Amino acid sequence: MKVLIIEDDQFHATYLQEALAEALPEVTEIFHAADGVAGEEEARQGEIEAIVMDLQMEHRNGIEAARTIWAERPQSRILFWSNYADDAYLRGIAQVVPEESAYGYVLKTASRDRLKLALRAVLVEAQIIVDREIHRLQKRGTAPRTRLDDSEFDVLIDLALGLQDKSIAERRGMSLRTVQNRLLSLYDKLGVSSDLDEHLTLNKRVRALNRALATRTINIETLEAAQRDLKTWLAGRR
Repeated sequence: MKVLIIEDDQFHATYLQEALAEALPEVTEIFHAADGVAGEEEARQGEIEAIVMDLQMEHRNGIEAARTIWAERPQSRILFWSNYADDAYLRGIAQVVPEESAYGYVLKTASRDRLKLALRAVLVEAQIIVDREIHRLQKRGTAPRTRLDDSEFDVLIDLALGLQDKSIAERRGMSLRTVQNRLLSLYDKLGVSSDLDEHLTLNKRVRALNRALATRTINIETLEAAQRDLKTWLAGRR
């Protein structure tokens, strides 16, 4: 069994190599790539289907690298290993993972034993596993009633990209009224109105983006990927 580690921190890469050797005696070769671009090429050339990957990397983040790898090899099993429990990451993974693939998401703060269990569950047993600690941190930061649903999140992404309501409606296949309702809902859930001075007139779209970044509902990696998707959509319109 060949495993690819995609990790830009050499200390973390070495730690993963040791954990893999302990947890998976089936492993015959371990490869290492220092960023997402190199990881995509290594997975392609080595025909590797078991991967452990960081999410935050220069040149190409983990979700973008996974999108490419899964597009070419949809049965690849990927365990994401990250310092961050952002809701944006979970949504991003859910949007690109093929139905036939297995994946996992574990924090770098997880114990070695928990990491080893996740490695076996995802890479060998092809299970889908998300560390309980990720869900716990998300629940602590966001009450269920304030969690954005998928359509609200899509509208938020398009708002962050600078699209006006009419363009959002066209891109998402919604009516203009639906887009406006989604905006009102996400303003409420992000606390845009409640955190404003009633005597000031501030731009709610900008405030929504500010709140979304502050609460890590979206992050820079999400916006970078969304910008690439927007360029593809715009090219298709022409």
